[in-house]
Amino acid sequence: MTETIPASPSTLQKWIIAARPRTLPASLAPVIVGAALAAADQSFKPGPALAAALIALLLQIGANFANDVFDFRKGADTSERLGPVRVTLSGLLTQKQVLTGMWVVFGTAGLLGIYLAVQAGWILILVGALAILSAIAYTGGPYPLGYNGLGEVFVFIFFGLVALNGTYYVQAGRLTAASLMASAAVGLLTVNILVVNNLRDIVTDRASGKRTLAVRFGEAWTRREYAVLLAAAYLIPLLMALAGLASAWVLLTLASVPRAARLVRDIYTLQGRPLNKALAGTGSFELLFSLLFSAGLLIPVLFG
Repeated sequence: MTETIPASPSTLQKWIIAARPRTLPASLAPVIVGAALAAADQSFKPGPALAAALIALLLQIGANFANDVFDFRKGADTSERLGPVRVTLSGLLTQKQVLTGMWVVFGTAGLLGIYLAVQAGWILILVGALAILSAIAYTGGPYPLGYNGLGEVFVFIFFGLVALNGTYYVQAGRLTAASLMASAAVGLLTVNILVVNNLRDIVTDRASGKRTLAVRFGEAWTRREYAVLLAAAYLIPLLMALAGLASAWVLLTLASVPRAARLVRDIYTLQGRPLNKALAGTGSFELLFSLLFSAGLLIPVLFG
C-alpha cells in the first residue's frame, strides 16, 4: 500500500500528510470505549467526552510530528524508508516548521486539558504533561523510548490505559475494574500497530541503530508477538463477562475474528513495504473492535 502524494501539494496538504490521517481513527478507539463505559454507568457527559476525543487526536498528531522530525534528525529516516511519506525527509516541510507545528498541537491539547482539569480535577494536568513529554521522548531526547525497546510500553500506557481510563474518569469521576480491563484490551491492539510498523522496518531500523523489540528478537518473534497480543485482546471481554463486569453482549467483539484472521495471515506472509497494508488494517481493526465492544456495553442499557 503506497500513498499518493500530489505533484505540487498545497500547504494544507503538506500538513495533512504530516498528520498521517490513517493513524488517527485508532487514537479515537479508547475514547469511544471509555465514553461507552460512562454511558453504561449513566455517567456520560458530552463536553468532557468531546474534549477527551479532541485531546486524543491532537496527541496522536503531535506524536506524528515529533516522530517525523526526530527520526530524521537521528538518521532513522533515509531514502530506504518503507513507511508512509515523512514530510521532513521529503523536504515538504522544514524541521523548524514541523517542530513549530508540534508545539502548537501539543499546546492546544494542553488548553483542552485545562478545561478537563476544571471539570474533573487538576491531577489531569500532570497526566497530560506526562503524555506530552512521553510523546516527545518516544523519538526525541537523549534516551528515545522507541529506539531502546520501550515503544510498546509507552503506547500501551498512554494510548491504551491513560486514554481510556482518562476518558472514563473525566465523566464518572472514578476508575473501575471494568475500565481498567477494557483499557488493557484496547491498549494491546494499539501496541499491535507499533508491532507491524517495527516488523516492516527491521532492516532499516537495525542499520540506523534503532533497537526496537523487533530488531532485538527478530521477525519470527515479532509475528508471534502480534498474534499473542491479538488473542489477549479477545480474552479480556470474555473475562469481563465471566466476572460480571459486563454482560455477555461484549462478546460481540468476536464478530471481528474473520478480519483478525486476515490480518494475522498478512503478518505471516508479507514483508517490507507490503506490510503497510497490514499497518493500516491493524489501525482500522482496532476501531472496529472498539465499536463492537462499545455496542456490547451499551445494548443492555439501551434495550435491557
